[in-house]
Amino acid sequence: MSDAASDTGLAEGGRRGRGGSSARRAKREHPKAVQLPYISRSIPVMDVLGTEGLEILEHNADTILHEIGIEFRGDEEALSLWRAAGADVKGERVHFPRGLCRQIIQKSAPREFTQHARNPGRNVVIGGKTTVFAPVYGPPFIRNLDEGRRYATIEDFRNFVKLAYMAPAIHHSGGTVCEPVDLPVNKRHLDMVYAHMKFSDKPFMGSVTHPLRAADTVAMAEILFGADFVDRNCVIASLINANSPMVWDQTMLGALKCYAKANQATVISPFILAGAMSPVTVAGTLAQLFAEALTGMAFAQLCRPGAPVIFGTFASSISMQSGAPTFGTPEPTLVLFAAAQLARRLGVPFRSGGALCGSKVADAQAAYESANTLLPTLLAGTNFVLHAAGWLEGGLSSGYEKFVMDCDQLGMMQVLAGGVDLTENGQALSAIREVGPGKHYLGCDHTQANFETAFYRSSIADNNSYEQWLAEGSQDAAQRANKIWKQMLKEYEAPELDPGRDEALKEYIAKKKASFPDSNV
Repeated sequence: MSDAASDTGLAEGGRRGRGGSSARRAKREHPKAVQLPYISRSIPVMDVLGTEGLEILEHNADTILHEIGIEFRGDEEALSLWRAAGADVKGERVHFPRGLCRQIIQKSAPREFTQHARNPGRNVVIGGKTTVFAPVYGPPFIRNLDEGRRYATIEDFRNFVKLAYMAPAIHHSGGTVCEPVDLPVNKRHLDMVYAHMKFSDKPFMGSVTHPLRAADTVAMAEILFGADFVDRNCVIASLINANSPMVWDQTMLGALKCYAKANQATVISPFILAGAMSPVTVAGTLAQLFAEALTGMAFAQLCRPGAPVIFGTFASSISMQSGAPTFGTPEPTLVLFAAAQLARRLGVPFRSGGALCGSKVADAQAAYESANTLLPTLLAGTNFVLHAAGWLEGGLSSGYEKFVMDCDQLGMMQVLAGGVDLTENGQALSAIREVGPGKHYLGCDHTQANFETAFYRSSIADNNSYEQWLAEGSQDAAQRANKIWKQMLKEYEAPELDPGRDEALKEYIAKKKASFPDSNV
């Protein structure tokens, strides 16, 4: 792990002192942010099942596929491809011979792949021992301390793209960081994709709300990267959700086909609230979600062998009293750990987890539930982490303060993933020899050489005295985060974008918008 990993998980911001000593203290407490590379884990993964348990789940998934089948609705091309592959198609229900999906996936799906960014220094490798953090995805609302909860706008969308660009421990720009409801539904994807391309140079996700919108994403990527480069390389990763239980709908299939045929990555993710969309047991949920994911990943290979796929899961539980989703509870954690094991046995990258919570505000409930999801996410060996920062209210709100607080935790995960430093400096025998019995280490040479990077420095936590905390306004973590995100946006500077490509993107967007009327569907 590089020394940069001990930097704050956020851009420089928060409290700023006045005068020489205060300025120096502020610089020490809030060092200049350095973009962190995607994580290459140096710690082992946590397995919760042995070989026998995994084989039971794989057998049960094959039983679901063979006996019950999966519906592929409204897509004759998909049904034809499955017939040609050897599946039994009855109407829109597809039954699969045991092992067929696994065989298709393992024949051509890559174990890991590079998603290219327009800045090659921001490329990410997805798979193997890597972990990539991406922001919250999908909320129609935003929340901050100044305004409370309201519908999101395109300005909020741009703000979250900028914050993700500036956050060192965020490796990916994400996708629908919030839903800009102030723009027409059938055109907003153009502004959203452009925002990722313009205001960040990190990798990004594409639109999936209609096959034509997926096609627009690919076309815009070809303008940005070049058509030949896009055909040969992954530059887009897009979220494809199964309509659980055991249904693939026309919209998702159309988007999946568009991206797979263009050699772009699809994150095949059954969206499951156990008890409503899967059985109430961990093993039952695992078998169903694995069956659904197998069919989506295999279908991508039927569209174009070798197209990158990520085995994704979003599995939470519900309150059996109210039906509301719950987060940070033990059962989804077990699903996460076991699903990651299934992905490794299958030989594909894995997506799950994040900083999930059901809390409406960035409070103690949000912190506990997010921590109870984020740490297992890292320990499971998750490769692509969606919702890593900003998630509130069960995914209904993107929180400004929550985003900042989550990014601080992501920085900690980055350090934890680096494992134990066993270099000569890490062993620190020189310090132990110098200090000897009964003294302290504060002034020894080793401490002086390492004190600036020795421990992770949180940009959110207040570790000063009670008196100093009072003097500085008695602020809680959310109030400190409020100052930080505002300072980050104030200091934001857009990454350079080739003017010719930028102009071509704007022309494409203007032409597309003018070619059909606004619509809210």
